[in-house]
This record gives sequence, structure tokens and C-alpha cells, in this order.
Amino acid sequence: MTLLLVQVAAFLVAIGVLIAVHEYGHFAVARRLGFKVLRFSIGFGKPLVRHVGRDGVEYVLAAIPLGGYVKLADEREGPVPDADLERAFNRRPVWARIAVLVAGAGANFLFAIAAFWALFMLGVPGLKPVVGEVREDSIAAAAGLVTDDEIVEVDGDAVGTREAAVLGMLGVVVDRGRLELVVNRDGAEVPLVLEVPESQRRSLTEPGAWSAGLGFDFTEPDLPTTVGRVVEGGAAAAAGLRTGDEILAVDGERVTDFRDLVALIRGRPGETVTLDVQRGDERLRLPVAVRGERDSTLPDNPLVGRIGISPGGQATFPPGHETVERYGPFGAVVPALNETWEKTALTVKFLGRMLTGDVSLKNVSGPISIANYAGLSALSGIGAFLSFLAIISISLGVLNLLPIPILDGGQVVYQLAEAVKGSPLSERAQMLGQQVGIVLLILLMSLAFYNDIARHFG
Repeated sequence: MTLLLVQVAAFLVAIGVLIAVHEYGHFAVARRLGFKVLRFSIGFGKPLVRHVGRDGVEYVLAAIPLGGYVKLADEREGPVPDADLERAFNRRPVWARIAVLVAGAGANFLFAIAAFWALFMLGVPGLKPVVGEVREDSIAAAAGLVTDDEIVEVDGDAVGTREAAVLGMLGVVVDRGRLELVVNRDGAEVPLVLEVPESQRRSLTEPGAWSAGLGFDFTEPDLPTTVGRVVEGGAAAAAGLRTGDEILAVDGERVTDFRDLVALIRGRPGETVTLDVQRGDERLRLPVAVRGERDSTLPDNPLVGRIGISPGGQATFPPGHETVERYGPFGAVVPALNETWEKTALTVKFLGRMLTGDVSLKNVSGPISIANYAGLSALSGIGAFLSFLAIISISLGVLNLLPIPILDGGQVVYQLAEAVKGSPLSERAQMLGQQVGIVLLILLMSLAFYNDIARHFG
């Protein structure tokens, strides 16, 4: 329940901030270019708070926080006083209208730059892309990748973190099947080529699928076998296991890492195992009846063993695996610009390749996933939440520039058509475009909700 409340609160904060940024972009440029602004609203529906400023603008906070708008005087939407006719949207130059329309997305990109700039000054923690397990008969194994290799280049670009390495690899896989890496192996740089068959390229773009597809993982942290949460009514609770207990062995087989403990338990559904447990100064031997449950995250829903505990120890990486990228106020500007550009370019590339079928549609996330990420990032600290806001802000900016009539990008298309034609499009053409835009938006939202439901409840 606590996590749910955090997720909802973080989601509302994130959406509120990013919508305010987006709409303020429209508002500020419209005011600067002489448009008559009637209303600035955060949210839709019934107004909760309304205030008319000295500038004559009505500022509104509405009940439905999933959007916002800036209302401008426009003769197509209602009568405009004679004194404001020259400031009406439909009478302003085409270039000025386009500037107002793209200003929302522009504000989102500027917000992302500012967020990344702050992050680079605070220090961006990361993990070096050091290879852990390489599975036999995999693409990685065939290329010669081995455990403890550190990936230092992807397709000629230097990478210093796992995030950069994964994004780089996905970007290359989307374009072509030949993935060129340079790894640091015992102090020497070794070039490797991973050949991804065309039949597998699309599946690699599904969320989290790159590791299984390429056949390797990064090194995992050491995770003590200390018990964290004990599930009420579970097998561990019935056996008397408590939070803080340290599990030393399973049926006499010593375990020092929580993942090894999980692997042993998973393989014994329906059996009774004996756990050697250290509780303070006391050594205990507890018989636990392992319950068999279906694992819906794996093909064929195999029966696996579970006892109902989660880890409680602090995960630690070997020395030298963690890194922090930090700059001063001036030095952080270029990395912030680069980060925003790279994330924007990758977002555009993935969207384009979704249309051609080269990238999985499962990458489209809806409000449930966004709320989940918002909550987890908020619990991880201000840096993680700021990074989340920057990425969502970029996505919001790119989405609004899509040439869909109901979005800013579609309205820009209307203005360009008017500039070429010499007169506005007919009301019939604009209405048809709006209807098409609404249908496309509904399809996109339906896909996002479907992915959310499949991801979290499937």
C-alpha cells in the first residue's frame, strides 16, 4: 500500500511538472509574439482553482491532471473583440503560429537539458559494462565474448556505463545485425563482432530481451543471504524464519549469495528442505516445506519452488565496478546537451522503426508503467527521479511533434499547408484530420494500456 501511494504521488508530481513545463512553453512564446492568451490550464475538466491575473489571463488548475492547454483568441472558435483581432491566432503570421505550436515540445527538451545538467553536477552514478555470465551456444559466445570482459566501445563510440552500452547496442541492432564491440580484456583492447540474425533483431528490442537474445549478462552484485521480508502465510513464515536471519546452507549445501539460494529452492518444488540459519548468536536448523508455484514469466509456466522471502542484505559490487560522472557548472553543459540529443535521437529512431515493424510495439508504455517507474525512481532518490523526469520530458516532446492532427505536430502540418496553399485548409479537411488524429491517439493509448496490463498482470 505504501509503494502504491508513492507511485501515485510521484506520477501526479511528474505529470504535473511536465505538463506545466510544456504548456508554459506555448504560453511564454505566445505572449512574446503578441498573441492574445485567454487561459492557461493545467488539467482538464472541472476547475479546482481559478485565478484571473492582472494580465487578463485566466489561470486554472483542473480536476483531470492528464494534460493541459493554453487557450488563445481565435475567430474560428468564437467572437474576438475588435481590439484583439490582430492578436487572434488565425490572424498572426504562419511562422509565429508554428513557433507557438513547437514551443511546448521545445520547453520539454530544455527541461531535459536542465535536468541532465543538474544531474551531472550532482554526479551520475553508474556501473561499468563488465560481462558476467556468457551462455553457451549464444551470439555472444560465438563472437568470443568471455566473463570479465569490459565493453569500452560500441560501433566505434566509447561507452563507460552499462546504460550507454545497452542503448548503443540496441541502436545498432535496430539499424543492422552486425554489432561491433571493443572490449578490455586483461588490459588489452580486443575487437569483437556479434552477428545478430535478421529473424532475431526485432525480438531483441522487446523490453529487457537484449540479454537473453545476445546471450550474456553483466556482472551481478554480491547479495548476502540475509532474510528481508517474510511473506505472511508463506512456507518460510510457517517454518519460523524471521527478518534478519542469515541462511547458511540448504540441506547441508553452503550458500553465500541470495541468488544461489533462490536457484536451490526453485529446483525443489513440493520437497521439504532443511535450512541452516544464523540468528544472532544462535545456530538453527529449520525444516521448510517448499511450495510449488507456476512461474508465468517463463515459457510453459514451469513449476518452481518458493518459500516466500526477499533479500534483506546490501548488494555490493567488486571494487572498480562502480563509477560516477561529475562535472562543474560549465563542464556539465556539453554532457547534458549530448545526453538529451542521444536520448531524443534514440526515441525518434525507435518510434520510426515501430512503424516499419523493426522494433517491438511492447516498448510503448502507458500510465501504469509510468507510475511504477515514477514511484521506484522517487524511492531511489532525487537523482533517479530527476533522470526519470528528463526521459519522460523528452518522450513527451517527441510525441507532441508527431504529425497527428490532434497533436502540436499535426497543427504544424496544417500551418505549413496553409503557407503553401495561400489560404487555410477547409473546415471539412481540418475536421477530417481531427477525426483521424483522435482515432490514431485512441489506438496508441489502447496499445499502451494493453502493454501495461500484459506487463503487470499477464
